[in-house]
Amino acid sequence: NMAQTAIKRQMFQSDSDYSKKIKNGVSNGNTTHHPLERLKVIAQEQGLDLTDRRFAEYMDSIDPIRHLREDFCYPKMKDLPKTDLQLVDPEEDCVYFCGNSLGLCPKKFKEYMLLEVNKWEKTGVEGHTSGDLPWAWFDEDFCEDMGKIVGAKKEEVAVMNGLTVNLHLQLISFYRPTPTRYKIMIESKAFPSDHYAVESQIEFHGYDPKTAMIEIEPRKGELLLRAEDILAKIEEEGDSIAVICLSGTQYYTGQVFDIPTITEAGHKKGCYVGWDLAHAAGNVELKLNEWGVDFACWCTYKYLNSGAGCMAGFFLHEKHKNNNFPKLKGWWGHKLDTRFKMDNKWSADTGALQYRISNAPGFLGPSIKASLEIFNKTSMKEIRAKSLLLTSYLEALILNKYGQPNEQQENGEVKGKVKENGQNGEVKEKVKENGQNGEVKEKVKENGQNGEDWKHVHVDILSPSDPTQRGAQLSLSFSVPILHVFEELTKRGVVCDERKPNVIRVAPAPLYCSFLDVYRGVNYLDQSVQSAARIS
Repeated sequence: NMAQTAIKRQMFQSDSDYSKKIKNGVSNGNTTHHPLERLKVIAQEQGLDLTDRRFAEYMDSIDPIRHLREDFCYPKMKDLPKTDLQLVDPEEDCVYFCGNSLGLCPKKFKEYMLLEVNKWEKTGVEGHTSGDLPWAWFDEDFCEDMGKIVGAKKEEVAVMNGLTVNLHLQLISFYRPTPTRYKIMIESKAFPSDHYAVESQIEFHGYDPKTAMIEIEPRKGELLLRAEDILAKIEEEGDSIAVICLSGTQYYTGQVFDIPTITEAGHKKGCYVGWDLAHAAGNVELKLNEWGVDFACWCTYKYLNSGAGCMAGFFLHEKHKNNNFPKLKGWWGHKLDTRFKMDNKWSADTGALQYRISNAPGFLGPSIKASLEIFNKTSMKEIRAKSLLLTSYLEALILNKYGQPNEQQENGEVKGKVKENGQNGEVKEKVKENGQNGEVKEKVKENGQNGEDWKHVHVDILSPSDPTQRGAQLSLSFSVPILHVFEELTKRGVVCDERKPNVIRVAPAPLYCSFLDVYRGVNYLDQSVQSAARIS
C-alpha cells in the first residue's frame, strides 16, 4: 500500500521550480512537459482516451488527496435552488466550480460552531479564556497554520477584519507620499475594492488619483498583462512610485503574476511592494517571507473555505516588525501581557499582531479552524500539483470541443494557427458526433435570433495557456451570448459565475473537485449550449 501511495503521489508531483522548467524545456537533462502531456502519458499507459469517462475515473483513483473531498459538505443536485431535477439525478453531487468565489463548507464547521454556542450558553464571559477557541486570543492560534499556506512565519501573520480593511491599514503605514514619490501602481482592471482603497488613500493625502494612480494596462488587443511591461513601467516611473499594489492572481482572467520578480524590481527602485492575494491564497504556492514582500492581505472565504465574510489574512514582513510607521492603533494591538493594565501606555504587540484594532469575532473562528485542519492534512505543493493537472484537463476537454480550429491565444491576443497537437497540449482526438459518453447527439440550429452561429460555437480561454501563469480558474469567453448558456448550466447543477456579456469563470478547486467533476461539467456544458441554441 505504501508503494502504491508513493507511485500515485509521484504521478501528481509538482516541482517547486516548475515554471522555470516549463520555460527552459529541460531539467537535469530531462525534458519537462506541459501537465497535459503527463495526462496523455497516463491515458496511453491505461489504454484510455482523454475524452473517456473512464479516464477521469482512473485519475480520481490515483489522486493522493481525493479523500479530502469527504471533509467538505459537497452540495447535491437536489439541494441547489435553481436545479431542474428533471434534467439531472437529484441524489448526484452537483458540479461545483465556484471555489474562486466561495469555497465549500468544511463538515467540521457545524460541530465547532455548536461548541462555541454551547460555551456562551453555559459559561457566559468565561468563554473569553476557555475552550478550544478562547475568544480573547483564538485568532493567534491560526497564525502559524495560515503562515504555512502563504509562506510566512507565524509572527508575520494576523487574522482579522476583512480584506479591504486590512489593505487600508497597510496603506496607512506604507503609503507615505512625498512631493517626489507619491504614486501608487495598480493594474487597470483591479478588483473594485482595491481600486477604491487606493483611490481613497491618495485622496486622503491630498493628491489627485488622475496623476498619482498608475493603472498599468495590457497591450492593445490583449487581455493579459505581460511581465516585461510591468517591469518596464516600474523602471520608467519607479522613482516617483511610493507603493506597488497588485493582485497575486487576477480575479477576471485568473492570471498569476510573478510576485518575486516584480517585488524585487520595485525594491530596486525604492518602492514598497504589497499584494492582494484574495485569489492566490490556497490556490497557488506562495513564499511571502522568502520573496521579501512588504505586505499582503487576503480573504479566507474563497480557496480557504472559511465562509462568506469571514476574517481576512494580514501579512507584514519580519523586516518591518518593529516599524514606527503611522498606523491606526487599537486595544488589541497592545501586547497581551500588559493589555489589561489599562494604563494607556502603548506597547505594540509582535509583528503583524500590532495592527489588530479590536478583538476578533469569536463565532468566526470555527470555520477557519475547520478549514485549516483540512489544509494541515496536505501541503500547498500537493494541492498545486493536482490543480495543474485538473485545470489542464478541463482546458483540454474545452479546447477539444470548442477550440477555434484556426486560431490560438497568446497573452490574450489571437495568434496564428493552432497545430493539431499544439505546444500548449491541445487534445489530438476529436469527439465523435454521437459518442458513447454523453457527447452531443443532436445538431443545433445554425443561427440565433441575432445572427449568432450556434452550430459552430467556440470558446476562447482568456486565462494564460502556460499553466504556471494561472491558478485553478479558467475564464471562458464564448462566441455567443452566455445568458442562456449560463442559465442552462445552472439548471444542470453546474455552479460557476458569469461576467457579462460573454465570460463564464470556472474554477475546479483541487481540495474537493475531482476529474470526474470536470468530465461531467464539460458534458453539461455541451447540453447547455444545445439548449441555449434552441432558446436563442
